[in-house]
Amino acid sequence: MVKEIIDRLNRELPATVKLVAVSKFHPIEAIQEAYEAGQRIFAESRPQELLAKVKRLEELRAERGEDYMSDIQWHFIGHLQTNKLKMVLPYVSLVQSVDSERLLNAIQTWGAANGKVIPVLLEPHVAAEETKQGFAPEEVYSILQKASEYDYVRFCGLMGMATFTDEESVVRADFAALRSIYDNCRERFDSLAADFNEFSIGMSDDYPIAVEYGSTIVRIGSMIFGERTY
Repeated sequence: MVKEIIDRLNRELPATVKLVAVSKFHPIEAIQEAYEAGQRIFAESRPQELLAKVKRLEELRAERGEDYMSDIQWHFIGHLQTNKLKMVLPYVSLVQSVDSERLLNAIQTWGAANGKVIPVLLEPHVAAEETKQGFAPEEVYSILQKASEYDYVRFCGLMGMATFTDEESVVRADFAALRSIYDNCRERFDSLAADFNEFSIGMSDDYPIAVEYGSTIVRIGSMIFGERTY
């Protein structure tokens, strides 16, 4: 079933859109099944869970050879606390969910201390739910204005979420607002344009609409793996 869904998504999605399988709350066996179906990019939202899966894969490589699942990539998509950076930053190829300047500064400090440049997406907040984290549009522009100060951060684009609702018009309005912020960033900060080309919107329930608004990354979990087991 997992292979069938991944195959269908890969046929359906434009070549410009990366499929990220959201594996949070699912066991390593589910990740192995998706990997065997050709999936390579996985996303986690809890530092402890990400680290546990990374360590389990290290154990499997010790048993099966160092090439076992060696080309897997991890993205982090949850709210990241600054005291958990060491559980995430050594292992991920992209932090999609940078939602505060405090977190961004902590990533810069960690990167400088460890000699590693961290690719990130900034997360604007446009959805109706007050509980969602994220920047106001002007805060995004203010950060990018001083991007040169962050020499251990690579600004790769934006990540966003639409309001959780069945009303398509609301979802479209949120995606349009996020697209406007993304386009403004690329126009206003053309010196970043070579790196600033990822636009991560769309999940299992709304990814077809996200693709219409130019998403370059869709984050699909329950559609691939089924409902989460908490």
